[in-house]
Amino acid sequence: MIEQSATVRNAAGIHCRPATTIVESVKDYEGSLCVQHAGSETDLRSVMGLMSMGLERSEHVSIRVTGEGETEVCRMLVSLFETRFDFPPRGTSAG
Repeated sequence: MIEQSATVRNAAGIHCRPATTIVESVKDYEGSLCVQHAGSETDLRSVMGLMSMGLERSEHVSIRVTGEGETEVCRMLVSLFETRFDFPPRGTSAG
């Protein structure tokens, strides 16, 4: 098991699109995945669970991963929680 801390960097927090991106990144991982914040905990394979945590910018979370390749998976998840998402990227048109 590995556990690391991350700080939410996205200006709008972890809303639907970032949550979906995070969940999609680990959908095939066979180990255990968990995020904790303020006494609440959820499996990182659940978009609704992640969104229900109401994570806002600058909040700290603890990510726990157990299983094969846990160090790499945990680092990737920390990176995603600390990403400043922009949908669509600024300077591009949506159409």
